[in-house]
Amino acid sequence: MRILYVFRAPVGGLFRNVYDVVSAMSARGHEIGILCDSRTGGARGEALLAELAPKMKLGIHRMPMHRNPHVTDLPAIFKVAALVKEHGVDVVHGQGAKGGLYARLAGVLTPNSGPIRCYTPHGGSLNYYPGSLAHRGFMLIERLLERGTDLFLFESQFIRDRYYEFVCVSKRPTTIALNGLYEHEFANVEPNPDATDFLYVGEFREAKGIDTLVEALFILASEGRHPTITMVGSGPSEERIRGLIAERGIEGQFRWFGVTPAAQAFRMGKVMVVPSRFESLPYIVLEAVAGKLPLISTNVGGIPEILPGDYRYLIQPNDPAALADAMRDVLSRPTADIKAEAVIRSDEIKTRFNVPLMIETIETAYRETIASRRT
Repeated sequence: MRILYVFRAPVGGLFRNVYDVVSAMSARGHEIGILCDSRTGGARGEALLAELAPKMKLGIHRMPMHRNPHVTDLPAIFKVAALVKEHGVDVVHGQGAKGGLYARLAGVLTPNSGPIRCYTPHGGSLNYYPGSLAHRGFMLIERLLERGTDLFLFESQFIRDRYYEFVCVSKRPTTIALNGLYEHEFANVEPNPDATDFLYVGEFREAKGIDTLVEALFILASEGRHPTITMVGSGPSEERIRGLIAERGIEGQFRWFGVTPAAQAFRMGKVMVVPSRFESLPYIVLEAVAGKLPLISTNVGGIPEILPGDYRYLIQPNDPAALADAMRDVLSRPTADIKAEAVIRSDEIKTRFNVPLMIETIETAYRETIASRRT
């Protein structure tokens, strides 16, 4: 098959998913191309795209793309059409809301013709506050684009249910292809000798709930507890978060690193904390659980598909007191007990979240949808 993957930013979990899928699809003999943003990605994104370039027989194409509606959307839509025509593309797979727009808009005008148009939401527009003006507007666009969709490939039950709730229950072919990990990612993570008590890895932005983490640490500090924490990542909220930490007078407990590969970052702390307000099916949680890293996480998005409902450290978001309670509990328990529980969690997810299963599910869905179009 000739497959074109369209998405916006070569960063984060979405790009991790694309990277794994296109690498595997290329290894299986398919001819692959990528269209993504030229403005984002940073050094890490550039390096990963460079690794992919020799495998991409249809090329890697980059042009300006913006998160919100923008005049650059029209040239990107025309670019998809041009690449489809030039390469005789069989499947156009839009990843994320913006990629889904670019991949499917032509299908709205001429449904059931041309290449198979596939869509994988990753949260994005589905995670706006329900009832808000932005949410209503984006859901209206999603309902329009449903007409131009031949296949939905959801990456979690959560995102599928959210799409059904806020957009529609589509009659188009639908498959859930859970994000997958490689065998080596299930190796045990051992903390560095200088590892801090806690660890945060991810973007610094509102949806990640870092302010809740800061307030939880302030609660512990007011009790005379001063656990250390390593912050790994970057993002638009970093200055505000640093300001809040300074206001609370707990700067001495923090250690900061920029964007770092997960395998390296995981060794910087003994227990990872995920205080998110919104998530879909986050790779960072999958990777931490696979690596047997003890974890405190909020019960949001698809995280309960990774951690069982009775997991001791699965808490509600936006609750500094609950997070402080969980952190206090972790600090009071023997390390061996916490690690033993982490090993159990890792073993539980291994058969469901693996790359070979993910790729087989996606490839089968492509072929079945193409075959259905021809009959």
